[in-house]
Amino acid sequence: MNRTIKNSDTRFLPVLLGTDANCYGMARAFHEAYGIKSLALGKFPLLETRKSRIVEVHTHPDFDKAPTFLSTLDDVASLYKGYYDALLLIACGDRYTELVCEHKEELSKRFVIPYIDHALKLQLENKADFYDMCDRYGLPYPATHIVTAESQDDLDLPFDFPVALKASNSIEWLEIDFPGKKKAFKVDSPEELQDLVHKSYAAGYTDKLIIQDFIPGGDDAMYVLNSYSNDQGKVQMMCLGHCLLEDHTPAGVGNYNAILQEGNDDLYKTYQRFLEAIGFIGFANFDLKYDARDGQYKVFEINIRQGRSSYFTTASGCNLATWLVRDRVEGIHLDTPHYHNNPTLWLHVPVDFFLDYVPEDELPRIRRLINEGRVSNTLLYEKDLGLYRRLMINRFYHGQRKRMLT
Repeated sequence: MNRTIKNSDTRFLPVLLGTDANCYGMARAFHEAYGIKSLALGKFPLLETRKSRIVEVHTHPDFDKAPTFLSTLDDVASLYKGYYDALLLIACGDRYTELVCEHKEELSKRFVIPYIDHALKLQLENKADFYDMCDRYGLPYPATHIVTAESQDDLDLPFDFPVALKASNSIEWLEIDFPGKKKAFKVDSPEELQDLVHKSYAAGYTDKLIIQDFIPGGDDAMYVLNSYSNDQGKVQMMCLGHCLLEDHTPAGVGNYNAILQEGNDDLYKTYQRFLEAIGFIGFANFDLKYDARDGQYKVFEINIRQGRSSYFTTASGCNLATWLVRDRVEGIHLDTPHYHNNPTLWLHVPVDFFLDYVPEDELPRIRRLINEGRVSNTLLYEKDLGLYRRLMINRFYHGQRKRMLT
């Protein structure tokens, strides 16, 4: 470690796994709430955390491999054990979440680990298994057809085109490549679907593929639900976001660029029951879409961590860091969870660019929020904008505009 972090608050040090916007959002949450600097560990440096005063970044080329991951964390624990009472381990990506859950027992000896056990993690993050759980607990999800390598030529679907195609195993999907590969596909014909399925398995993917009924509606039909459950498996907080603009670049499909926070007690109660029934612990992040055909919010997946855009929760006055600290450092547990409802706009694109894409019926409310200053951007943190970082972030958002338009 090049520089040792010595915050005046020695109760805990956030150790963030990743160097992207998710990592920066969590570092900002801790800085806003406690005025402290976080440590970030990752495979390579990324723009979002570069030249930051609120997060110290250290990178290791093989950090996503277990031996380097564990030895690096062992070094961190040895370095900081005499200064901080607790080291809070927070994953900001799927691979790091996988490693934390897989080595939870070993890591728990030196870190606070707010994550479920590996067996439950495998059930939840494999989409085919997750949909089985949805059937069991009454969570609506899109009509689904499962494909395997053995059944890849049997694509007789029980629903019409267009359909959605995605991998059941998102981690394995990251390891393969073929021309035109995306995180997820909207497919308009049987021929296109067969071609994509064949390409996926030919590229080395081995797990199940998910084909689903494509729910009609634009970006503004999408929703994201964040929650935090304490170490007893009791939900402490739920916060819903209404997506108004998605990322449509090939590498970013499924990511959000604009979210409006809004509450929905019925959804909160439904997902609270689910999380508590399965004994979930830590941050959860659900992707949903409203189906106007039957009036249901249908879930696509769960992430067992905060998502890339989860700073919208903190920006709306529900700071993610405080829920973890209250639970694992201060021992404060709520008998009744906080159902958040404080409309605030979160953006990952420039405001003027976003206004060109706002649905007409949402425009008056969006303009009012902007005029009231109720708009936030993860990377534009005034307490962390030196000249170099300000120029770099502004250039990044200019690039966002160009990428979205091409």
